[in-house]
Amino acid sequence: MDSIAHTPSPAQLTQTLVDLLTVEELDTDLYRGGRQPGGVGRVFGGQVIAQALQAAQRSTEAPKTAHSLHAYFMRPGNEDYPIIYRVVRDFEGRSFATRRVIAMQQGKPILNMAASFQTPEDGLHHQDAMPDVPGPDTLKSEAELRHEMIDSIPEKFRRHMLRARPIEIRPVHPRSWFTAEKRPPAQYSWFRLAAPIADDMTMHRAVLAYASDMSLLGTAMLPHGVNWTTPNMQTASLDHALWFHESFRADEWLLYACDSPWAGHARGFNRGKIYTEDGRLVASAAQEGLTRLRK
Repeated sequence: MDSIAHTPSPAQLTQTLVDLLTVEELDTDLYRGGRQPGGVGRVFGGQVIAQALQAAQRSTEAPKTAHSLHAYFMRPGNEDYPIIYRVVRDFEGRSFATRRVIAMQQGKPILNMAASFQTPEDGLHHQDAMPDVPGPDTLKSEAELRHEMIDSIPEKFRRHMLRARPIEIRPVHPRSWFTAEKRPPAQYSWFRLAAPIADDMTMHRAVLAYASDMSLLGTAMLPHGVNWTTPNMQTASLDHALWFHESFRADEWLLYACDSPWAGHARGFNRGKIYTEDGRLVASAAQEGLTRLRK
């Protein structure tokens, strides 16, 4: 009962994430990203991507806005230390600008990222149709599903899986975390911030970058009946790419449609498309991750 009494409200959870993704300027093109409150062990990859994007956005003047980023993870981040982000202004053109970001902890790079920015303009347009899936109002949240299965969650995973999160996720086809269940390499989930935030679109893009690392890697493991709780399973993001197509709000429902066309050699390749509830394709993602089953 004590832990329930101290559960943060959705607004508090959301503000904590906004604060986490608001990088501090130390000097020209040098920023510091804060630590996840209560974080233990390895830093979530989406946090590093989002903070690196924020550093790049802070170094780029409007009206140019981020349209793509490509990142490589080199070392796991450590929750015991803040992360320093150094921005290099590689190119500044009339229509496009390119930024390179190096994320560092204790003097060693943990991530390299390149981001591109464009001055808004009109052009030819087409998009893939949104998958025909149930809407978010008809689905249970991941938090509800996990609390329903609390008795089957091993004690060592319980605190992590049941903690309150700033992003609400509603899976279309809930998966089993602790039983070997083989499924086709595709999954769909709705997500949004737990509470509304202001109209700063750089923050909305940072939140989407953060959330885009939540579902991709697990998609490549679905056909094999394994996940991160499987004994001797080692997983980690190796690289991450994200393209922003259209405007959106991260505090409104977004559908993340993920698939994995290939896995092999202890790596899994994953793709994702992100749609608004009214069917606009607003972002695309791709990621290759380590999926090593140790003997």
